[in-house]
Amino acid sequence: MISHLEKEITFRFLKARKNDGFLNVISIFSFIGIGLGVAVLIVVMSVMNGFRTELINKIVGFNSHITVKPYEKKIELEKFDNQNLKMISKDLVLSNSGEGVIIKGEVTKGILLRGYSKEDFSKLEIVKNKNFLGNKKSLSQNFISISKELSFVLDVKIGDDITIMSPSGVETIIGNLPKQKTFTIISLFESGLNDFDNNVAFMNLSSLEEFFNLDQKNRNLEIYLKNPQNIENQKLIVQKIFNEEFIYSWSDMNKSLFSALKVERNVMFIILTLIIIVAAFNIISGLTILVKNKTREIAILKSIGVLNKSIIKIFFLIGTIIGTSATIFGIILGVTFSMYVENLRQFLSKVFNISLFPEEIYFLSSMPSEINPTSIFIIACCSISITILVSIFPALKAAQLDPIKSLKYE
Repeated sequence: MISHLEKEITFRFLKARKNDGFLNVISIFSFIGIGLGVAVLIVVMSVMNGFRTELINKIVGFNSHITVKPYEKKIELEKFDNQNLKMISKDLVLSNSGEGVIIKGEVTKGILLRGYSKEDFSKLEIVKNKNFLGNKKSLSQNFISISKELSFVLDVKIGDDITIMSPSGVETIIGNLPKQKTFTIISLFESGLNDFDNNVAFMNLSSLEEFFNLDQKNRNLEIYLKNPQNIENQKLIVQKIFNEEFIYSWSDMNKSLFSALKVERNVMFIILTLIIIVAAFNIISGLTILVKNKTREIAILKSIGVLNKSIIKIFFLIGTIIGTSATIFGIILGVTFSMYVENLRQFLSKVFNISLFPEEIYFLSSMPSEINPTSIFIIACCSISITILVSIFPALKAAQLDPIKSLKYE
């Protein structure tokens, strides 16, 4: 417990005096350094969390959350009625895919074609997107849905025809030739990721299987979850239901990307924590100078019976108060910046006429930010813990002062 006397002396030592000019400068720099370190750390963590969340939302927006791929036997439709599967899933969709070449005028481009039935196609998140153009329920035979980005590359619009070449051959009198077929563009989608938009198109499931000579027993089951974020636990549930099939999730398909993001976030946390540590060491300097300046006062306190542990508490409290108040200031500053980071980016882009956070590199049109209370709590705990640790040494030095020698030299 902290006594009333200890509190009074602590707050008196914290008050600025004219002859404590250099000491006040050190205390101010300690406060600002810790506060800015905490603020920068919160902003960086918020932006990286926001970037990760936005990237996940875009990925799960056009990819199935969990895919069940058969080895040899066809997927048993009876398993679709499993209660555990119904509990976690939002939609169950059958699909197939193949790779072909789009031919339009002088432009040729390799493309991944995904096949869905008319009913299942309308269930996809990418189709429900407000940027989707065309009829959502008309993916019939000989129709195709491509991205807006690809439509610019091919210089086509809804209603135009494009030719697709399949690697599966057809026997003719002159030998085996690749199949070619004309499809009409029925709709245009936009995923927000250039790699997907430029390389994927949708076709009717029956048309695709006929065009690529695919067997119906090779159809995949795409599972769209109610909560795609909690992917690992739900993948285990699906594996128990479909124990004879190959199971993979959106997380497995992008494991290297999210591993790199996690490593980068951890490294940034460590690097920016060093700012707080450097600023916190100013507290040692400040408290050491304070001990020197208050030698006479410490000696008087000891001579009237104040215990060493009380002296330790007083100087320990001074360092802790500086560190804690700086941390709170940093949290307020960091959260405020995180909330308005996109407005700040736009302002800086206009003033300096530069492109911050370019869309073609980061896949996003705006700088995302997600304030995570857990991250803020961890940052605050680290900052306060560091300031507590660096306050211990000067507090112990203050308690070791000999009151007789101190008063003699005063």
